[in-house]
Amino acid sequence: MLNILCRWHQCELNCHGAARHHSSRILSVGNMFLISYCVCLCFRYLSIAESMEATDVLNPALNYGIVVDCGSSGSRVFVYYWPPHNGNPHTLLDIRQMRDHNHKPVVKKIKPGISTLAKTPTQASDYLHPLLSFAAAHVPENKHKETPLYILCTAGMRLLPESQQAAILEDLVTDVPLDFDFLFSRSHAEVISGKQEGVYAWIGINFVLGRFDHADEEDATVEVTTGSQNQQPISRRRTVGIMDMGGASLQIAYEVPSAITFNSPQEEEAAKSVLAEFNLGCDVEHTQHVYRVYVTTFLGFGGNMARQRYEDQLVNNTLAKNRFLTTQAGLSEDKPYLDPCLPVSLTDTVVRDNRTLYLRGQGDWTRCQDAVRPFMGLHNGTMSPGGVYQAPINFSNSEFYGFSEFYYCMEDVLRMGGQYNSEKYSRAAMDYCSTKWSTLKERLDNKLFSQQADISRLKYQCFKSAWMYEVLHSGFRFPTNYLNLKTAQLVYDKEVQWTLGAILFKTRFLPLRDLQQETLRQSHPSWLRSSFVYNHHLFSFCILVVVLAILLYILRLRRIHQRELRQAEVLNLLWAEEGEALLP
Repeated sequence: MLNILCRWHQCELNCHGAARHHSSRILSVGNMFLISYCVCLCFRYLSIAESMEATDVLNPALNYGIVVDCGSSGSRVFVYYWPPHNGNPHTLLDIRQMRDHNHKPVVKKIKPGISTLAKTPTQASDYLHPLLSFAAAHVPENKHKETPLYILCTAGMRLLPESQQAAILEDLVTDVPLDFDFLFSRSHAEVISGKQEGVYAWIGINFVLGRFDHADEEDATVEVTTGSQNQQPISRRRTVGIMDMGGASLQIAYEVPSAITFNSPQEEEAAKSVLAEFNLGCDVEHTQHVYRVYVTTFLGFGGNMARQRYEDQLVNNTLAKNRFLTTQAGLSEDKPYLDPCLPVSLTDTVVRDNRTLYLRGQGDWTRCQDAVRPFMGLHNGTMSPGGVYQAPINFSNSEFYGFSEFYYCMEDVLRMGGQYNSEKYSRAAMDYCSTKWSTLKERLDNKLFSQQADISRLKYQCFKSAWMYEVLHSGFRFPTNYLNLKTAQLVYDKEVQWTLGAILFKTRFLPLRDLQQETLRQSHPSWLRSSFVYNHHLFSFCILVVVLAILLYILRLRRIHQRELRQAEVLNLLWAEEGEALLP
């Protein structure tokens, strides 16, 4: 909310500055438009604050949508809403997360995951019943029949055989309509791929950041070449790429605005599995919202799994080496293995197959980088970690957000989350690794780290900071002087789920349906009517502000004119007195 207020205040300052700039000029139509533009620009930022308010369920014009995320550990339901489309075929639906009367997001989670019903698929609808009942209680009952419901299953279901997946989905498609009147069909329940999930996450982040809106003069833009034949390049607002490192996996997604030239047919074939081209617009004939996105997931490249792979190799290498040496390093407490990726003097153990490896921290961040780099599985050419094809990135005109471990590595103990600077980050990571373990624990006890920091974070921060650095610069080949990476946990003070991107994509054709219906009702442009009806309060307020500004300006001119008249009268009086004095 503070961020919103600051943007509102800055908007006011800009408008006042513009008004002062024109205060000495005669009021013109151009100045009137300047004032109205400033007011409407401020409403752009107020819309963010509006999304934090309780949803007005009494407003009959609102539409609703429901997405159920069936994950591996549990399932969550999200309820969204949106006002009528403004009628412009080049703009997307203004979808927002529904909030209850306490201003809290309408979200509910249950455990365990739906994949646990693999052997009892007929219980799937009963399993989701609490979530759907929760959603039904928040969506107005008269809106149920026109509210689309999407049940999308992810990682847990992907691991099941297709026959078990189909049995669970069949039960949902058959039984859910018996208890709920939502708009739900067979195509609304599916197991989505990791590629789809990544695309939806990319859509959600960019939508919240406003990167699908029309570009203003001050916005960064890119030249985009779509796959359509005879289509000229278009200039539009630059989107952001996202990187998300969890405990087990690493994911990256970003737009590829230019056509790609492949070095071989094999490379082109490999690219098909990681490139997605789609149209977010409501009309397939318009290419304003056609996006080509590179997205892929690297299993085993998350922070925790990377450490586990590293420890596995330490154990194997130590056992193999000790067969030929008599030192027996790492097999006893008095002769521990010196681990460069643990803080100085920290002792730790690794147990594999009833064998214990004893470690002692060396705190050498540079050596730790060298130790973790081989786990990237790097290949020459255009291959990223694990030998997966990576589409080119224009580092001179791009922007990225890093989530989860990217943020934790920078913020939890280093306290430098936000804008990434490789030089400052590596210096801070190096200093942390070389600090004695006893000193780090004292700092934790004195609450000098973030509230999220715990003993586990302190132990493995040195390793994870080196792993993050290598993933970014060796794996994805980001230049060390790259300054357009921001690490974050929230966007506009809220967590953005991939489900938002999913419903944006699934409902992309709804505006076209509304436009066609409106065209049948009236012959004049539908976007004028629907936009004005819904936003009449907004436009009325803008007009009122403009009228008041004009009146104030006229009053100002009138006061200036009256002051000039008084000055003229005084001068005339002085001239008259001087004239009388000059008479003989």
